[in-house]
Amino acid sequence: MLKNASVVWMRRTWSSSRRWLSEGAKDTASSSSSSSSSSSSSSSAAAAAAETTTTKKGLWHSAEFWGGMGAIAGWGMSGAAIYDAALQGPEVISLNMTSVLIVYSSLFCRWALIVKPQNLLLASCHGANIVAQFNQLRRALVHKMETPQGKREVDQMQSDTLQYGSVGLAAILGGPYLRKALSNAPNLGIVSTVAAADAGPFTVHFWAPMSKWFISGASFIDLERPTDKISLPQYTALTLTGFFFTRYALLVTPVNYNLFAVNIALFLSSAWHLGRKLKSDYMDDNNNTNNTNTNNMSDTTTSE
Repeated sequence: MLKNASVVWMRRTWSSSRRWLSEGAKDTASSSSSSSSSSSSSSSAAAAAAETTTTKKGLWHSAEFWGGMGAIAGWGMSGAAIYDAALQGPEVISLNMTSVLIVYSSLFCRWALIVKPQNLLLASCHGANIVAQFNQLRRALVHKMETPQGKREVDQMQSDTLQYGSVGLAAILGGPYLRKALSNAPNLGIVSTVAAADAGPFTVHFWAPMSKWFISGASFIDLERPTDKISLPQYTALTLTGFFFTRYALLVTPVNYNLFAVNIALFLSSAWHLGRKLKSDYMDDNNNTNNTNTNNMSDTTTSE
């Protein structure tokens, strides 16, 4: 009896063990299936994302294309300015505008190096402009120092440069600390949000377009500028620059709405001046020529 009971107990234990192993295998298979399903879902999601990204490829969505074309237009503008400067004497150089252009190109040279994607062609364009403008500044200072009134202008410029340079240096050195303090302040709300923004007022992403506003504003205000004082190559380059950078500003990282807005203004004002220049030099001249020919033919007919 005892032997039979032992046999029965061993059979039941073996049967339970087999049942437990079978259920464990099923659970393992189920887990593997779930993992495979999750992996498949992840792969499908990645493929869908890749497909979406692929559909956005093309010139319209290419920051490299728009940035490259904008840089080429910028090179045209810098080249025209350098060429004009080589043909003009130092007496026509504006100390104030030359200084503004040095600051403008310095900011955009820095911006082109840190923006994503990096734009080395644009950085080289502004680097060349910085060198050219410093040379113009040197020529103007040498010319000014030849007269007493010019010496006074140079002294005043040195004083202004020292003041503004001190303020600028203090802003550059203290800006990061002030930004951190405002960003981490608990009760400042939108002030903290603006301070911490990637293209906020504590970054070159903000100040590079702001420097362009000062230059573009002059073109926008002087809409009735005499056409004989409008440079056709310069305003062609300015119009193209505004056009290309309007799109480019929305494709870079961080997206720069300030740069977008200033280039709309630049495009509109420059296109206005360019249209007036073309009309004056080509359309009006043709009309005057036709009127002159008509008058000559009328005089000839009358004399006959």
